[in-house]
Formats: sequence, structure tokens, C-alpha cells
Amino acid sequence: MAAENFDTHLWRSTLRPEMVDEGYETPKRESKTLPAGWRLTDKHAPFLVDTLWERNVEVKMRDGCKIYVDIFRPRDAAAGSVPAIITWSPYGKSACHTGGFNPLDLIPGRVGVPQHRLSGFEKFEAPDPAEWTAKGYAIVNPDPRGTHFGDVEANDGYDTIEYIASLQWCNGNVGLAGNSWLGIAQWFIAATQPPHLKCIAPLEGAGDLYRDILCRGGIPQTAFWNFLSGLLRGRNQQEDVVGTLKKYPLMNKYWESKRANMSGIMVPAYVVASYSTFLHTFGSFRGFQEISHDKKWLRVHATQEWHDLYQESTNSELNKFFDFYLKGAKNGWHKTPKVRVSLLRYNKEPLVDQSYPDWPIPSTVAGTLYLQADNSLAKTPPPTPETLSYMSDVPFQQADDDSEELYFTYTFPSPCALVGTARAVLYMACEAADDMDVFVQIRKADVSGNILRHINIPAVNRKSCNMPEPVDLINPLVYLGPTGCLRASHRALDKKLSSQWWPEHNYSAKQPLRPGEVIKLDIGLWQTGIYFEPGEKLVLKVSGHNMTLAEFPDLRGAMPSFNKGKHSLHVGGSFQSRLVIPMIPNA
Repeated sequence: MAAENFDTHLWRSTLRPEMVDEGYETPKRESKTLPAGWRLTDKHAPFLVDTLWERNVEVKMRDGCKIYVDIFRPRDAAAGSVPAIITWSPYGKSACHTGGFNPLDLIPGRVGVPQHRLSGFEKFEAPDPAEWTAKGYAIVNPDPRGTHFGDVEANDGYDTIEYIASLQWCNGNVGLAGNSWLGIAQWFIAATQPPHLKCIAPLEGAGDLYRDILCRGGIPQTAFWNFLSGLLRGRNQQEDVVGTLKKYPLMNKYWESKRANMSGIMVPAYVVASYSTFLHTFGSFRGFQEISHDKKWLRVHATQEWHDLYQESTNSELNKFFDFYLKGAKNGWHKTPKVRVSLLRYNKEPLVDQSYPDWPIPSTVAGTLYLQADNSLAKTPPPTPETLSYMSDVPFQQADDDSEELYFTYTFPSPCALVGTARAVLYMACEAADDMDVFVQIRKADVSGNILRHINIPAVNRKSCNMPEPVDLINPLVYLGPTGCLRASHRALDKKLSSQWWPEHNYSAKQPLRPGEVIKLDIGLWQTGIYFEPGEKLVLKVSGHNMTLAEFPDLRGAMPSFNKGKHSLHVGGSFQSRLVIPMIPNA
């Protein structure tokens, strides 16, 4: 079935903000000083320097639309001396304490970020103005006119950057910073090449709304985005991307407009990534790879995106990067290793800041492990054809205890690091339907075969924040392993976007299955970094349901099952089902 002709996307209602508790008060320009030592409550971090808080500063866009920003800047800094850091997202401009969106309290133990670490004036997923004004920066929090990325939002970012750079207090140098939505927006804005944008810091951010978030592998995964869209506030409608996906499930110009052109980014970039996010991992690594110049750095941490964002070490390093590019400091930032990777050991502390010259790591070799009928993985394919199966339509909760999952195990004879993207090439069939969703996951097991979990929050931070033990089995707190998925009717590859290490699909047409037909599925698994000692095991899981942990407890079981009946997995003979892994031997 060919892609539908695209006419327009859909809209949905947005919750209108209350006057007080949502922090979106009627725009009224005012300024006030928050003196050094001032704190919101005795549980919050203080401001360290006298800070001028300018509220509801009007910024006019090129088409006449007006948006408003809040600016926090050092009060006594000389005119023309202060660089600006802009944080672009729909999460409000008036900081968390006045009702801006902030879900840290929704996670047990606040993902290991104590309340006293932050001032309460930080925009969600953004640098804290109490900390950054003391470093000599202005923090600019816009309230954009729209959501869900694209050309208009990118141009609005351009116009805001140029306006802020023109203000008397600014030194003309502007950077972008932030995590998640704030990271995604940076890819789009930076690609427009605003003259006064000097650097960016996407601290984890997806780069493709369709492929990374809403319809990974051609499978609609919208429960989280429905949850998020319901939290946004405004007096107008918002793009209904979930409804649009239902109406236009195939790739079209609308969805292509939601893919950032990262090769158009010409400014220096400090890119942060992790393995634990179910939204941003692929986009963060793609951003680093596709930026075409060499003034780019990648740091891959071993924790959770919000936890890492507010660590003192993270902000110290980010400060050094911004000082180099926004203040002209001669601090040696350019000598920082280009790529630093964390290797997870699961049952031991991770190996952090492993330095490499590039990503993908140049010394990576492809290791091929063939699926065997006895549920093992081996370096040679089985000579005779065999079939294994699972029921694809059983209920599932995404809590690491679901049934009907096939396991295949390989034991490492020597030390090895798995670093990068893997791909599962599977030969499969379904008798009961003309399509099927297939999910794969790599897990680590100890020498005794016990399957392990990586706790994203270090023990010292769990203890300091009174996080209940054992930790809740939700994705922000626990990482199981890299995953991949594919709807079989989308198995056609996009040759332009595919590479040795990644099979990308074009999603432009559906190829229905014939009952019992054995087809080849090439499924990419997102980036990971796992260290295996001799005797430890890699476990490949194959099933008909999502095996990533739910983001929040309320989202368990929220993903509907598309599958029907039994899925058959064929191994041996002409069906060489296999797992190709990125190996750094003897790491």
C-alpha cells in the first residue's frame, strides 16, 4: 500500500493555564532583584550573586508574532559583558516554583537529585539560573508559541537568539543548552545557523519525531506522548501528533519536517548521551555523527538524563565548554577527548570516561552470533533448519516479568566490550495475521546465568534522597539493555539512511505478509556500552511485545498489542537468523 497523500496535520485542545498555579500569568513586564543568599525556601539552593530577574520580556518574531521570555542575569555585570544561554521548550518561562512543568517529584527519590541542589527557579530540564548567574551567564527561558518541532519553531529560535544578542547587557555570544525537549529543539534551531549562536549543548535529545519517538520501527508507541501532551498548557491548540500518526502512519512531508538536519549545524557542540532513555539515545549519537565539523564532543554517562543534568561535575564541564566559546577563555577545552564512553558492568560500578577518538569507535569489529535451536548463540550457523515459536498476543506490563519471550545465550570466553549499535537479522513467519510486531532486547547475565539489571542512580545518591529499596522497576531508574523493534510490513530498508552498523527502514509503503511466509527482518538495536568479563553471558530476547520498562508505573500495560497468534522464528539451513554485535575485543 503506497503512502497516502498528505494534506494537513491535526490539532488537539490544550489545557488552558490557571492564573496562578500554572505559572503562565498575564504578560506584564517587570524586574526584580534576587539578592545573593536569597532562597525560595530553606530547602532550596540560594542565589550566589545579586540576580536581576526580568519577567515577560517581549520578543517579536519575523512574522509579527510576539513571544515572552524571562531573563535571569548578574545584576552588577558591566554592559556588554554577559553571554546568554537560551533554554527552548514549552515548559514555561517562570521557573518550576511558579507552576512550570517539573516531574522530578513523580519519580521516587527525585532520580537522586535532592531538592536542596536546585533553587526552584530552574526551568524543567534546563540549567539553574541561581547557579549560572554566579558563573557570569544570563539564563533566558522563552515561552514558545508552539510545540512539536519543525521549521517555524526553528525560525522562532533563530529570531530569539538574534534579539537577545542585541541587548545592551549581552556580549553578543549566545549558546543553547538543556536536556530532552530542550536538546531536541537545539538540533532544529542550530541548523538555521543564527549568526550570534556560538555553540550548543544538547544534553540528550532525539532528532526524529517519527523514527525516534512516536513510531520507532514502524510501531506506534504513543502512550508516553499522550501523557506528555496532556500536561502542556496554552490558550491555543497544539499539534496532535498522535492523531496525525493514526491518520498518516506512513512517512510523508510532515514527518520528514520533524527530522532535524544535523549536518546543517556549524557551531561547536557538546553532546551528552546515555543508554537509559527510551527517547533520546539514538538522536544524541546521530547528532554527534552527522555534525560535519570537528569541533564536537560526545560524553556518554552511565546514569539517567535528569540525574546527570544536575550533577556538579556535569555543570562544571559544561561551564568550561561555554567559557571557551562564549567568553573566549583560554582554558584548554579544545584538548578534551572527543569521545568519552561509559561501559556498564551491571553487577559492579560502571567504567566511566573511557576515551576514544571518534564514534563509532574505530577499533570496533562486527561479531556475528547465530541463533541455535537449543537457545544458544554460536559463531557458526546450525546446519539443519529448525523452528522456535512464542505466542505474540499475550498481555504484557513492561515490568521485566512478562511471558512468551525467547532467550538465546552466548558465553564470552575472554573480556569484551559491546559498544555501539547491534542488529538482529531474523527469519520469521506468522500464520494468524498479515503483519506482526517483533521486539528484541540484549541482556547481560552473570557467570551463573542470572539476568542482571543496571540501576541508573548511584547508591550514594539513592541513599541521600531516601529512594526506596529495591528501586521501582521503571525506565528512569533501571536499565535492562538495548532494544530494537520492527513492524514486519515496514521491513524495506532505506538505503540512504542505512549503514554498516544501522538498518534504517523507509516507512513509505507497507508490505503485507502472506500466512506462513518466512520473511527476513533486519532490526537495529539502539546504542549501548556493556562490558563482559570471561564467563559472563549475553542474552538475546525475542518477543511480540515491548520489553523496555515503562517510564512511569501508570504507563505499565498502556501499549496496546497489535499482534495475533503465534510467531515462528526460523534458524539453520537457509534461514541464518543471527545477531551482529559491535565488539571491542580484550577491552
